[in-house]
Amino acid sequence: MNSISQIILEAACKIAHEAEAKAMLLYADLVDYMPFSEEEKPCYDLIVVTRGEEEIPDRIRNRSVLINVPDVKLTRLGQIKIAITKGIAMGILQKGDTVVCLSGVSRFGYADSLFVIDVGKEFEILTSENITGITDTVYPEVFGTVLNLALELAAQGREGRKVGTIFILGDHERVLQLSRQMIINPFMGYAEEQRNILNPELKETIKEFSAIDGAFVIKDNGVLVTAGRHLSAALEGKDFPHGLGSRHIAAAGITSITQAIAIVLSESSGNVTVFKNGKVFVSIEKPSE
Repeated sequence: MNSISQIILEAACKIAHEAEAKAMLLYADLVDYMPFSEEEKPCYDLIVVTRGEEEIPDRIRNRSVLINVPDVKLTRLGQIKIAITKGIAMGILQKGDTVVCLSGVSRFGYADSLFVIDVGKEFEILTSENITGITDTVYPEVFGTVLNLALELAAQGREGRKVGTIFILGDHERVLQLSRQMIINPFMGYAEEQRNILNPELKETIKEFSAIDGAFVIKDNGVLVTAGRHLSAALEGKDFPHGLGSRHIAAAGITSITQAIAIVLSESSGNVTVFKNGKVFVSIEKPSE
């Protein structure tokens, strides 16, 4: 067992205890390199972050909470951001929790970094007054699925081209009142089970329509209402964060006067930003090539 991983784990356990942490978080590809005992329970509750269909040993699976994220290239900070964002959406984490995060590069065979995150003081997540209410009006699995999809589009684009789009989740009736259709609704006439975002067979269709101008509107349960929607609501110029483009302004505007969540993919930067109550909840940066 690598001595660096042993040192990192011992330090993480000590810090977690002294900081009264809620849990320790690490990515699944580091599990095999961490000196967790076969018999003993890990020193702290574990949150294990998996990518896709990664196999987790039973000795860890039975002792941890799993969070699934897309298998895309992210900075280390970006990896932690998405894991904590999903943890909040799933109700695992909330404002005031402290999380000790272990990070590393799996091909090196050991963990080499340790982050202590106070959920409520770090990132943009922490500046939001209502961080625990991010999925009060949307099913957590719907939020997680759309966030994964946006991150995949950010990393892969569509047919070699960058794309930008907006996903509006929840409060769909109010959102429809404050928007207008720019194209014929491509989802009209299909049964709800055929157009639910949780249906994996729909993923490629969504990616294809992401090249269309306008927003996707999605019900709280994941049913796609329409695509190609122009959002009419906008914040006054003094109210929205500086440096944001038209998609972000539209997302901030619609979420400021509805209960919806907006997930925005920037075509220019590849960043994925989540808006709630007219404010940035979190922004996950695309790593530089």
